[in-house]
Amino acid sequence: MAVKQSSAEKRHRQSEDRRIRNKAVKSAVRSSAKKFVLLAQKKDFEAAESALKDMVKKLDTAAGKGIIKKNAAARKKSRMQKLYNTLKAAA
Repeated sequence: MAVKQSSAEKRHRQSEDRRIRNKAVKSAVRSSAKKFVLLAQKKDFEAAESALKDMVKKLDTAAGKGIIKKNAAARKKSRMQKLYNTLKAAA
């Protein structure tokens, strides 16, 4: 007679899949934030604005899925928008 798999093994597989998926989303958010900061420092405002929009979209998606907390996403968006506004005003 076959041995039934335990539910703990299945939960472990599921959590591992989720961990890898969440790690990819977090990495994409960090990469887009870094890309925006570099473009803002180079004073390439058109490209920085599009990178900011892309980063905000990724942050909202991650927050909506519960990968990062909503307040953390709002804080990051606020800080990046503040950086963009100060650099654009200085130019």
